[in-house]
Amino acid sequence: MMLKPGTYLQERYEILSLIGTGGMSEVYQAKCHKLNRLVAIKVLKEEFCQDSNFVSKFKMEAQAAAGLSHPNIVSVFDVVDEEDLHFIVMELIEGITLKSYILKKGRLGVKETIGIAIQVAQGIAAAHDQHIVHRDIKPQNMLISRDGKVKVADFGIARAVSSQTVGATAVGSVHYISPEQAKGGYSDARSDLYSLGITMYEMATGQPPFDGENTVTIALAHLEDPVFPPSRFNREVTPSLDRIILKCTAKRPERRYQDAYELIADLRHALVDPNDDFLKKEPEIDESSPTVVRGADGRELARSVQRRETPDTDWDIKVLNPAARREEPRLKEETVWIGEPEPAPRRKERRDEASPGMERLLAAIGVVAAILIVAVVVVIFVRLGGIFHKPSGEKRPSTETVESSTEEGIASTQCRVPDVMGLTEEQAKTRLEEESLKIRYEYAESGDEEKGRVIGQSIESGTVVSKMSEVAVTIGEGTNKVDLTDLSLEEQTGEAAKAILEAQRFRATLVEEHSDTVETGKVLRYEPQKAAPGEEVTLYVSAGPEIVSVPMPEITGMSEENARIVMETIGLQLGERREERSAEVAKGLIIRQDIAPKTETPQGTAVGYTVSTGRETKFMAAVNDDFQLRELFGPSSGDTEIKVSILMKQVVNGQVKSTVILAPRMMAGDITIPIHYNIEGAAGVLTGELEVWDLTNDKILKTYPLEFLEVDR
Repeated sequence: MMLKPGTYLQERYEILSLIGTGGMSEVYQAKCHKLNRLVAIKVLKEEFCQDSNFVSKFKMEAQAAAGLSHPNIVSVFDVVDEEDLHFIVMELIEGITLKSYILKKGRLGVKETIGIAIQVAQGIAAAHDQHIVHRDIKPQNMLISRDGKVKVADFGIARAVSSQTVGATAVGSVHYISPEQAKGGYSDARSDLYSLGITMYEMATGQPPFDGENTVTIALAHLEDPVFPPSRFNREVTPSLDRIILKCTAKRPERRYQDAYELIADLRHALVDPNDDFLKKEPEIDESSPTVVRGADGRELARSVQRRETPDTDWDIKVLNPAARREEPRLKEETVWIGEPEPAPRRKERRDEASPGMERLLAAIGVVAAILIVAVVVVIFVRLGGIFHKPSGEKRPSTETVESSTEEGIASTQCRVPDVMGLTEEQAKTRLEEESLKIRYEYAESGDEEKGRVIGQSIESGTVVSKMSEVAVTIGEGTNKVDLTDLSLEEQTGEAAKAILEAQRFRATLVEEHSDTVETGKVLRYEPQKAAPGEEVTLYVSAGPEIVSVPMPEITGMSEENARIVMETIGLQLGERREERSAEVAKGLIIRQDIAPKTETPQGTAVGYTVSTGRETKFMAAVNDDFQLRELFGPSSGDTEIKVSILMKQVVNGQVKSTVILAPRMMAGDITIPIHYNIEGAAGVLTGELEVWDLTNDKILKTYPLEFLEVDR
């Protein structure tokens, strides 16, 4: 049931016009009178409203989508039931679908393709973070606003349809459907990335990779046919973008990007370094192939695959498929070894036909036998080793005997020097005198914790010496070094810290180092931590962040959003924005930049730029008619006089704007009014009305519809 202009929903939304019709819904432009803004209203078609299960899932998913808030997702304001109507109130985007944009341009440039893909991936990532999978990513569901912002739409409907039997809507998206969706399997976030990869393919080449006579043929192509590199059809496609698209469109989900953030990172890399071959294509191997070879532990060893005999065999790997749906080029079969080397050929044995239980028993017996053999060999080698290395008839003395004989070797006039390290002076003296030794004191600088204790002895402990020998011990005197942490140097500027040190009779040297965290001129650190007066202290002072220069990229010809992504990726930013009319550069694209491309530019620099406002145009409508008043007043028209005025009306930004074309004047009722006007309307507004008013009786005598065209001034 199509809604007519002027219809009110919820006593709030006024239907203004029909925007478009899809497989399940109709979209209207409407005005919200409560918030005084224009909105888009998507109304579920009548045939779907009869399925209560479908409606409930549609509402549930639409409500989930309403919880998404992201610059690259079309906002959902409300989900409403009104009698038999079920509709979603959404943000109104003034722009064009990506599908229409591709059809208009034929194909997009590499930078524009990547810029749009990054914005779409950002929106998808935000939805995936909320555990919402779109399941119907396609160019028709991507809207490009007039300022270049890309937004993803239709989250609610996509999820509702995915749980139904395949119907008109699912068929309409078959060009972008993932292999797991095509065969009715489980789909997750990686299915959205596959569909985005197909969309990128279409942006880069002007057409999706698979087409056919019917939907079944296309679905089978997603399951079986390889996706050829888009650079085969558009030589301008860079190696980076080639690899990204091929990774997105891998048949098996585990070979694709595992989340949208990985894809965004690689897309940004491809913008900065388009020729960097930083992704490697892996040949796809069908896990379900009957020629998979596995080892005894279950690990995959090899599988037979077929390759096309063409120069591009890297891209044309196809798994053996006896049920191929059409005749393929001549193939050659080869075995691809996955893990261990190819086993040597051997005679087939009858034990291959034995039962699994018998095989396990034989394997266990073999393991036990091997362990026994190894044990016997080890024992034999140990015994042999003892025979060859043990000298005949030799008996080693015990440790106790050696120690006893050693102690007995010390004469009564000798003694062993004791260990006095770490003892105080008195303790060291007592210990040495106990062994009948003399002590001589020496003093040396030491740590404060060693002050008054022995830090060295002239004869090593355990040495046998004559009694009454002299042992010199060194006593620590502590240190006169100052702990510089007490001076709080790291809170000072370099010059202030130097002055503090020199006041304490230290020598100070300033050394600059770059720092991203410490204010310029402040002390970063100092060496040494302790120093005696007169010693040199090195102060390391912050020179501020190290300025890194990068080559200035070329941003002319880009939209502001794409230019911002490119600049921020390498540490630059957009600066002062200027506008200028241009007949050569499309509206919204950058005409020039203040810093020339490839110029070494410090990171953090804000670069000014000029944006095209398009060529200078105006919107004109023409009316040519002769309006005879006598037709309204009949025979008495000559005796009638009325006040006449002509107005032009347009809806501009949701408001009705009136322009006086003919000022009020008195006219006889039998004259003919010439309605010959070339009227200039509001910029971007394509429709309006011309009204002839009878101000005497306060009524409209005649209305002319106006169609405005954009023309050069």
